[in-house]
Amino acid sequence: MTNGNGTPPEDAPPQLNVLAQYTKDLSFENPNAPASLAPQQQQPAINIQINVGANNVGENEFEVTLSIEGKAESGSSVLFSFELAYAGVFRVLNVPQDNLHPLIMIECPRLLFPFAREIIASAVRDGGFPPLMLDPVDFIGLYRQNLERQAAAESQQVRPS
Repeated sequence: MTNGNGTPPEDAPPQLNVLAQYTKDLSFENPNAPASLAPQQQQPAINIQINVGANNVGENEFEVTLSIEGKAESGSSVLFSFELAYAGVFRVLNVPQDNLHPLIMIECPRLLFPFAREIIASAVRDGGFPPLMLDPVDFIGLYRQNLERQAAAESQQVRPS
């Protein structure tokens, strides 16, 4: 519905639509197989890193990429490692400009995460290990961390020498 000049009315409800979602990149490595598949004496140390990136791909449309990297190690030996870039294209309408960035960087990856989690669990299982079920991610906390990191980096650049 428009107000006659092609723009939505001021009180139009916010909209977030998933137009597409897809695997951009997936890598799984089992560098020490078959030795790494033998029963382990202790639980492996699993390290996970998660990042979110976004870019504008059209009017009111954004590609959001959820990047997840992980590595399982036992002692000095790598059991497995993986990298996944899982993305979606989202249409965002009727969202105030000051709310747009948090919406894209928090809500969009929250919608993508269950699918990325399943891809990782399957890849690890297909690599000969028990499926790796990632814990839920606090995307609000991740967003705040990234803002703090950016602010710190900017203050380092501004500081006179």
